[in-house]
Amino acid sequence: MTPLAALRSFRARLPERARLYVGGCSGEPLGLAEAFREAPDLAAGLTFVGQWVPGLNATDWASLGPGAEAETTFLAPALRPSFEAGRTRILPMTYFQSWDWLCHTPLDGAVLVVSPPDTEGNVSLGVSPDFGPALLARTDLPILGLINPGMPAPRHSVKAPLSRFALIAEDAHPLVHVPPAPLASAFEGIAAHVAAIVPDGAALQFGIGNVQQAVLTALAGRRGLSVWSGIVSDPVLGMLDADPALPITTGVAVGTEALYRRLADEPRVRFLPVCETHSPSRLAALRRFIAINSVLEVDLFGQANAEFIRGRQVSGTGGLTDFLRGARLSPGGTGITALVSTAAGGAVSRIVPRLAPDATSVTRADMDVVITEHGRAHLRGLDLDARAHALIAIAGPAHRDTLANAWDDMRRQM
Repeated sequence: MTPLAALRSFRARLPERARLYVGGCSGEPLGLAEAFREAPDLAAGLTFVGQWVPGLNATDWASLGPGAEAETTFLAPALRPSFEAGRTRILPMTYFQSWDWLCHTPLDGAVLVVSPPDTEGNVSLGVSPDFGPALLARTDLPILGLINPGMPAPRHSVKAPLSRFALIAEDAHPLVHVPPAPLASAFEGIAAHVAAIVPDGAALQFGIGNVQQAVLTALAGRRGLSVWSGIVSDPVLGMLDADPALPITTGVAVGTEALYRRLADEPRVRFLPVCETHSPSRLAALRRFIAINSVLEVDLFGQANAEFIRGRQVSGTGGLTDFLRGARLSPGGTGITALVSTAAGGAVSRIVPRLAPDATSVTRADMDVVITEHGRAHLRGLDLDARAHALIAIAGPAHRDTLANAWDDMRRQM
C-alpha cells in the first residue's frame, strides 16, 4: 500500500475533526506530507500534533489542507506562515513535560515511521524512538505505520509487533538528512573552553548544531567518556572510532547516511524514549553529567533566551532546562551554556544588559557556566555583581564598556 492509499483508508477511520500525531526529527514521515499535498482534502479538519525541531524538520503541517491546524512545542521556520495565520499553536513546554502531555492529550490517531519487520514480525522505531513509545502505549489509539527501507533497526532500540498497527504502508522517501556544516572560527575557541572543564569519566549531553559539532571534534581523542543525550549526529562517529569502549545513550540520531548505516550495527549505542533520556531522576543519577547546550542571548543577570530574535519566536525550549537542571543535580555535574559572543559580523553583542520580558527561556537560578570564544563565566554561587562582571569579561571586547555602563545604570535602580 502506498502512503497515499494508506492515508485515504486511515483518514476514513478518524473523526472529521481529528487530532493526529505526526513524528519529527529523523522519524518525520515525509511520504505522508507528500500524500497530503497530493490530496489536501484529507487534511481538512485535522489538528496535527508533534515536536518538529528547527533545523531538522521543514514541513508546515497546518498548511497542508483547508482548515488544518497544528500544536507543537517549537516554532521552526517552516511553521512561520501557519503560526502567523493562527493555525499553528505553540505550547511552552520542555521535552520531558511534552512526554507527559502526549500521554494524556486527546488524540484520534498517530503516524510513525518504522523499519522493515524482522523475522519475528517486529518493526523498530529505529534511530528516532523519542516520543513513539508514548503513542504505542496508548492501546486505544490507531496507528499508521510507514515502513521505510532506509530506517535502520539498531539492536538496542524500541520495537513493536506489526499487529500493533491499524494500517501499514511503505514509504521509500529518504530519512531526514542533516550534514555537518562548516564552522566559524569562534566555535573552535568555544570547544576548547568546554573541553578544558570536561572531567574524566564525564557523561556528555549536547544539543544539535554547531556547538555539538565543535565540542565533539575537540573531544574526539578523549577516552573514558560516555554520552547521554537527547540527540546525536555525525560527530559522534569520531568518538566511537577513538574509544572502543564508548557507550552512547540517546533518543534520536539525525545526520547523514553514513551515520545511519553505522548505528544500524553499532552495539554500543542505545536508543531510549524521552521519558528516560530527559528524566530528571535519571539525569541526577548520572555521575559527572555535563550538559552542553547553546542559546541566542544571555543577560547580565544570567538569564538566557533560546527562543526569540527581535521579539519573534524562532524556536522552543526543547530539552534545554531538562538537561541544565539534571546537570545541577548530578554529583560532579555541570550545566554549560555556550554561544558565540557577537552576531551581525560583531556589531551585535549576544551578552546583553537585560532580556526582553517575553524572552527568558532559562532563569538565572538554572544557569551554571556560560562559555563564549572569549572564556568561561562560572556563575554558580556568585552574587548579582559578580555574575554581571563575569559575563562582561567573556563578551565581545568591543561591547564590554557598554555592558559595564549598562550594569552600573541598572544596579543604581535596583
